[in-house]
Amino acid sequence: MKLRLSAKLLQTLGPWRNAPAWHIAFSGGLDSTVLLHLLASLANTETLPPLSAVHVHHGLQAAADAWPNHCQSVCERLGVPLQVMRVHVDPGASLERAARDARYQAFTGITGAGEVLLTGQHRDDQAETLVFRLLRGAGVRGLAAMPVYRALGGGQLVRPLLDVPRAELEDYAHEHQLKWIEDPSNVDLRFSRNYLRHRVFPTLTERWPQVVSSLARTAEHLSEAQGLLNELAQMDLQAAHQPSPFAWLPLPNLALAPLRELSDARQRNALRHWLTPLTRLPDSDHWAGWNSLRDAKHDAQPIWRLADGELHRCNERLWWLPCAWSEFSHASVSWPHPRNPLELPGNGQLKCIGEPPEGPLVVRYRQGGESIEVPGRGRRDLKRLLNESALPGFVRGRLPLLYQGEQLLAVPSLAGLWAMPPGDWQLHWMPQTCDQGLS
Repeated sequence: MKLRLSAKLLQTLGPWRNAPAWHIAFSGGLDSTVLLHLLASLANTETLPPLSAVHVHHGLQAAADAWPNHCQSVCERLGVPLQVMRVHVDPGASLERAARDARYQAFTGITGAGEVLLTGQHRDDQAETLVFRLLRGAGVRGLAAMPVYRALGGGQLVRPLLDVPRAELEDYAHEHQLKWIEDPSNVDLRFSRNYLRHRVFPTLTERWPQVVSSLARTAEHLSEAQGLLNELAQMDLQAAHQPSPFAWLPLPNLALAPLRELSDARQRNALRHWLTPLTRLPDSDHWAGWNSLRDAKHDAQPIWRLADGELHRCNERLWWLPCAWSEFSHASVSWPHPRNPLELPGNGQLKCIGEPPEGPLVVRYRQGGESIEVPGRGRRDLKRLLNESALPGFVRGRLPLLYQGEQLLAVPSLAGLWAMPPGDWQLHWMPQTCDQGLS
């Protein structure tokens, strides 16, 4: 059995044999104990990336305080370094989900470029995940359950035992006389997964002995179907990725017209694909918000609020604004040395091109009623100028205005809102980028 399971593990991990490091998520339970033992044993005969183990301590029960010591002793016997990470679990409607989120946030932080985090989920876990999500009304993406691998941090999360039944892991553990932790919470039927594992699946297995294998196979079929939907979404989004008239604005955006030509189902599929890396997706009932945004009057600027930001529609273009977009200060900022760039708190950078005016300068934000001298046009109302430029409304409140005393001297050129005479100075604004906290 050892050779068969080892060979299966090596075959699954073949694509990542040249990774800089393999980190093993080590809870101390059966699954991760077997995975750790398998890899530590293989490292004696095979050339593998450097191995290390990571134990996440959630602090949710008194019994868990002894688990880091157990994990440390196991790792010392196997010659694998261990890192213990303590996390804070935010209370909420689902303790299971909150603990999982905290755990994977910790995993993300330690997974460097090209590195791999290995977890011990197995075929029974896959079947439970499918039924759990089916009962929650998940779509194809959710019912595809857990993928063998996905992006995590700078590298990949890999589940090399996903095709192995739990019974095979138990046999391996008994054969090698492994000791593991039995989490008391795993028998608490208040948790949905425990209820499925201890009440539902025994009944299903009694009537259909191959139910776990069948459900895992169904998850594979659904994963393949989701792959086809992803390919379709990429095709549909290609037409919507048209250049923005505001290329300097570092926000994800799409042209709306190509999406309008698709059926409702293909619109939702394309948007799910586009929004997945940006926010947690809404459930079916909340997709009515997309219909309202899409069908609003032409001169409207509707907003669809989602878990991690907002989708805006401005001038037949969709713009994604993460929650961090609104996290900046409207307070005035002095600019004593305008020959040097000015960092605006939470709002990017401002700089002068050319020779700026002398005297104390201050950056303020719009209050309404501003006017400015435009070369060749005289004094013009700023609101009207911005309307002419079709600048999206959500940007206007962040637009830095340069004052000398009470006189509005300049508005950022914004890639040519209006022409400036040759040789004159201009004010250039580089808004906050996604790399600076907008993703």
